[in-house]
Amino acid sequence: DWDDIPPSSALEEISEEEAVQIIAEPILPLQSSTLRDYVDHSETLTKLVHLGVFNLSQVEKRQKAGQLLLTLDFEKDVRKILLFLKDVGVEDNQLGPFLTKNPYILAEDLEALETRVAYLKSKKFGKAEIAQMVSRAPYLLLFSVERLDNRLGFFKNELGLSVKKTKDLVIRLPRLLTGKLEPVKENLQVCQIELGFQRNEIQQIVFKTPKILTASKKRLKQTFDYLHNIMGIPHHMLTRFPQVFNSKLLRIKERHMFLRFLGRAQYDPAQPSYISLDQLVSLPDEVFCTEIAKASIQDFEKFLKTL
Repeated sequence: DWDDIPPSSALEEISEEEAVQIIAEPILPLQSSTLRDYVDHSETLTKLVHLGVFNLSQVEKRQKAGQLLLTLDFEKDVRKILLFLKDVGVEDNQLGPFLTKNPYILAEDLEALETRVAYLKSKKFGKAEIAQMVSRAPYLLLFSVERLDNRLGFFKNELGLSVKKTKDLVIRLPRLLTGKLEPVKENLQVCQIELGFQRNEIQQIVFKTPKILTASKKRLKQTFDYLHNIMGIPHHMLTRFPQVFNSKLLRIKERHMFLRFLGRAQYDPAQPSYISLDQLVSLPDEVFCTEIAKASIQDFEKFLKTL
């Protein structure tokens, strides 16, 4: 997954504070390949498992997480982090999935974690917003305040967004703060240079559909090529309905070809039989057929077999 990279590999540059936190050598050689064998010997693991906290087989896949957990003391190290996460707003039923994805947080310095939350509050993120961001981007709180600040600054400046819109963007897609920046920069370049969108159009597109920043470049280009060059949709219309880029290309093609076959493929808002891109992609097949294509779903299925 795009955001499943703990800071040790996701940071383009890492601060000294973060460098110190990366565990260099396994602290305890794991004789066994599974953490399950250690549960009886480790009070910490026993308690985490009893809390229903996590999926041991998933945790094992995370680099050095097993050794790390075996060195922690539940009362001294773990309990305060669990209380901290609950205080931040991670729901009880989310603690398990959260720690399975990010067991490293159990070894973080509590004060550093509190500082990062305080930073987000200082940037006027509300308590519920912070809870949502932390739950959806589990690595968020492993990053230093400098890093979070640089990230917010990057999106604000690169996209020319207001402070409020920048906040709104990362609340909706918090992994923008935790994932690598290279793919984001590349996608912005693709939109401008290869797809020919103006800067203000890119701003609108990203604000409406943040996922475009992390989408596959190849898919972005293929979808644009079909919409613009085959279906004749101009840039300003794509800017109005950028969610079309989140749709599967096959779905767009099948529906467009069906409409064209019926003589109903009209995407110009000035025409009476206009069909918006939103109607084209977001409606379920049944509704699309009856309301937009004015045909039965059987007709549509029959048509697809001829392709």
